[in-house]
Amino acid sequence: QVQLVESGGGLVQAGGSLRLSCAASVSIFSINAMAWYRQAPGKQRELVATIFSGGSTNYADSVKGRFTISRDNAKNTVYLQMNSQKPEDTAVYLCNAVRTWRDYWGQGTQVTVSS
Repeated sequence: QVQLVESGGGLVQAGGSLRLSCAASVSIFSINAMAWYRQAPGKQRELVATIFSGGSTNYADSVKGRFTISRDNAKNTVYLQMNSQKPEDTAVYLCNAVRTWRDYWGQGTQVTVSS
């Protein structure tokens, strides 16, 4: 079992920055990939960014150049640094981990970007 706890959401003005954290209950070396998804009201869940066990990363086109996913292995924590935020970034952000072909999810954290 993997438990994920997100933090760092909140209200920010357009153009501002937030950093989300996702703390895992196990060593992230044992996790194949960790990702951030987001879900806005009435919209499908969207994959925002992924970091793989080898360190490579992928981003949705909508956030490339603005968001950065990273990890701190010693803290078993993955981060999502969000810069130059736009109102369309408003959503619940969820942390995901894939370990031995199983998906694990955090409870989500709300991010609201005001115009």
